[in-house]
Amino acid sequence: MRRRILLSTLFVVAVTALVLGGPLAFTTWRLVDDFTRAELIQRLEQIDDRLDDKPPDTPIDSAAIALAVPYGGELVVDVPGTPVQRVGALASPDILSESLPFGQGGTITLSEPISVMRTQQVQVTVIVILLVVLSVGTGAVVATVTARRLAGPLLDVADRAARLGAGDFRRAPHRHGIPELDRVSDVLDTSAGALADLVQRERALVGDVSHQLRSRITALTLRLDELSTHPDPSARREALAALEQTEKLSEVLDELLEAARAARAAGAEPMDLRSGLTEVADEWRPALESAGRRLKLRVPDGLLARVTPARIREAVGALVDNALHHGAGTVTISAREGTNALVVEVSDTGAGIPEELVPHVFDRGVSVQSSTGLGLALARALVEADGGRLELSRPRPPTFTIFLPAARADDVVGPPRPAATPR
Repeated sequence: MRRRILLSTLFVVAVTALVLGGPLAFTTWRLVDDFTRAELIQRLEQIDDRLDDKPPDTPIDSAAIALAVPYGGELVVDVPGTPVQRVGALASPDILSESLPFGQGGTITLSEPISVMRTQQVQVTVIVILLVVLSVGTGAVVATVTARRLAGPLLDVADRAARLGAGDFRRAPHRHGIPELDRVSDVLDTSAGALADLVQRERALVGDVSHQLRSRITALTLRLDELSTHPDPSARREALAALEQTEKLSEVLDELLEAARAARAAGAEPMDLRSGLTEVADEWRPALESAGRRLKLRVPDGLLARVTPARIREAVGALVDNALHHGAGTVTISAREGTNALVVEVSDTGAGIPEELVPHVFDRGVSVQSSTGLGLALARALVEADGGRLELSRPRPPTFTIFLPAARADDVVGPPRPAATPR
């Protein structure tokens, strides 16, 4: 993108320089010619004024008018009935001449080598060309600066949009000073908030529907169990048939919920927790250091989780951001292998969470201070979208624990090699 902006700007500057530089050089060439001829005519008028003051047959005072004759030039006074008088001598056969009428049918002609004018024309044309080259160079510098100033923010906005599509709903506080791009960033932040709300509402709705349906199915199953012991054989048969359909309905509900979880985790892939969490630590360490705090990373090698990388990075980043704004002391990101899951913990050494807020810490709008209260709710929604779980395992000092599904064997081991074809 930067290269395209630079090339297009340089192309416009080059075309402008050619369109303006060519006619300007030609015009300057002609102006030098006109100015030189005008100067010769002005010298002739001065000489004519001096010669008019003398009697016609008086010889020309060469010393008096020699100063008006250009270097290497010649003045010729041709009056009928008198000898032709010359002042100076031409130094070149290629000359530039101008004449004026003089006396009764006479003329005075002033000539100079044309090389003098050509030298001036070349000098002025070279200056014009240098100015054109300077304008192109200035345009190149401006194009480079503009391309860098535009390409960087555009790439940032494109990366932000890509992360948003990958499930990273974190807001980007940085702005670029370009109103149009800042407006796009504002719209992306608004969209991120709306998508985060949508994800959370979707999960809440699925959970509520699942809970209500399971409760009703359980109650229905109990009633049918009682009805299956009815002394009437036909009633027992109908109860047993209804009980069978209820069990199938429960299985269908489980399959639908599993399909919904699989659809949300469609982008999940094996991710090395050490490399992924190192990126999060590198991103947040400068902010913590500027606040006079430290960040420690304790993640062993070989921990492969089946997650969406953007989601887990966003979730852990939200926990670190929460520790930065509401905690104190050193922030620690650690990971270990747990029972049937991989465990990621984010903790700090602050005062912790008040007891009355512990049950509601993941609710939207709940915050210890005057923040939005969206970070922890969003982190939980992102973790759960990949089939994981986020809990507050210890309120004081605060420790948040993420349980992630481990990568399956078929995710890590490649497909079997094809059998050798017999010869």
